Amino acid sequence: MNFYSLCRSTKVGAVRPAANFPPSREQTSWFRRRPKVGTKCRTAPTLVERIQRIVVTATLFAVSACQADPKLPILPAPPLETITETVEIAPVWAGHPVGFFLLTHENQQFVAFYDANRAMTIGQRTLGDKSFKLTTLPSKVAWDSHNAIVMAVDKDGVLHVAGNMHVRPLVYFRSEKPLDASSLKRVPNMTGELENRVTYPVFSTAPSGGLMFAYRHGSSGDGIQIYNLYDTQTKTWRRLLDKPLFDGEGLRNAYPISPTLGPDGFYHVVWIWRETTDAKTNNNPSYARSRDLLNWENSRGEKLELPITLAQSDIVDPIPAGGGAINGNVKIGFDAQKRPVVSYHKYDARGFTQIYNARLEDGKWAIRQASNFKKRWEFGGGGSIPFDVRVGEVQADADGKLTQFFRFVGQGTGFWVLDPQTLKPIALQTPPELPPAIQKIESDFPKMQIMRGYDNGTSGQPNARYVLKWETLPSNRDLPREPPFPAPSTLRVYRLENRPLD
Repeated sequence: MNFYSLCRSTKVGAVRPAANFPPSREQTSWFRRRPKVGTKCRTAPTLVERIQRIVVTATLFAVSACQADPKLPILPAPPLETITETVEIAPVWAGHPVGFFLLTHENQQFVAFYDANRAMTIGQRTLGDKSFKLTTLPSKVAWDSHNAIVMAVDKDGVLHVAGNMHVRPLVYFRSEKPLDASSLKRVPNMTGELENRVTYPVFSTAPSGGLMFAYRHGSSGDGIQIYNLYDTQTKTWRRLLDKPLFDGEGLRNAYPISPTLGPDGFYHVVWIWRETTDAKTNNNPSYARSRDLLNWENSRGEKLELPITLAQSDIVDPIPAGGGAINGNVKIGFDAQKRPVVSYHKYDARGFTQIYNARLEDGKWAIRQASNFKKRWEFGGGGSIPFDVRVGEVQADADGKLTQFFRFVGQGTGFWVLDPQTLKPIALQTPPELPPAIQKIESDFPKMQIMRGYDNGTSGQPNARYVLKWETLPSNRDLPREPPFPAPSTLRVYRLENRPLD
């Protein structure tokens, strides 16, 4: 398993979860969402959208991992990463967290953020440059931590930007010149229909290679999921599907991840239903798959008519409202035999929160408990919720080894190594240590936290990756704070390389 690949965010054109921010990116993501233009599947990077806030050294990780299960052996840490470049981008708003976006495309690097005045801003540089050229867009963020920014570059090199929306009209920009952020112009609509209550925008790549845009229309407890497809020739958008993929029928809404291209050639989607704005009402994690994103079926190969409703959902685990499941923590992975594995958490018989893996075995979902925590995460209400628990998808490396990320505040953090038959943890893997500069809080304002964003594209540089870092106060349930506010923090991008130990 290449753990450095787990430290990148969702790539444009792969698939990213439509989860509350902060998760996750992943945007964190989380930091997806989190899935790269030119890529048709969501890969490990989306995991970062779920772990963006984790600040640990290898030593601290080992201690935390032992807390999770002191009987599990801890595997040695991979080689340390080294900072080989640091570039200051701009001062940024620090009063609450919102998802920023980093995208490297060939030799161009773009970053989307809210500046010190809360204005949506796009930075661009040629790799190797020591500064970014900044373009301020006519959109300002208020107090909603859902209002993350996303970007994509289409096949013609045109830059697309969307964000600053939570049940609000579409905010969408498109560049008039290829790979030129300074030429971004506001485009008032895509199709012109159902664009007045937009949330969770995600760019991805269709099976045809074209650019897709997904979003929820509506709100928590009453929403539908819509997919658009972009035509580079006419520079227009149309619906990918003539009906929504999911429809809550005015009674609920689905919180899906973006379609993930699995090793079996299917696109896989998992989601959870939610009855109201209260996060406690999440229920019934469900599953569907498709060869082309147009025709959908359940795990038994039976055709699903669109839109998918609760009544026809392929329910993985019948968790009721109040059962301890939550949107943003339902993930899809695969084992070495290419079987899908759905990961989530719920309360056990004792009332403790536990992580479960449900694998499709002989046409049925076999549910296996992975954790043995001694704590209950009690959550509820609306607005952006700080997550005490993070769940990663099950991943298989080239040798068939299965790993899974987990975090539970006060219970442990790490990567489980799973038994391929039982999906039970048999060891803990230490992730690479982040350099101290990326872990250090610079502000002396109380309760400040580190935020990170990971590259949603690729530079083509082997053994290297780019990481954003800035600082903010924690989320505040999307409510305004009373002054004083912290001074703007500095947004930086770091180039990291993993090098073998001498």
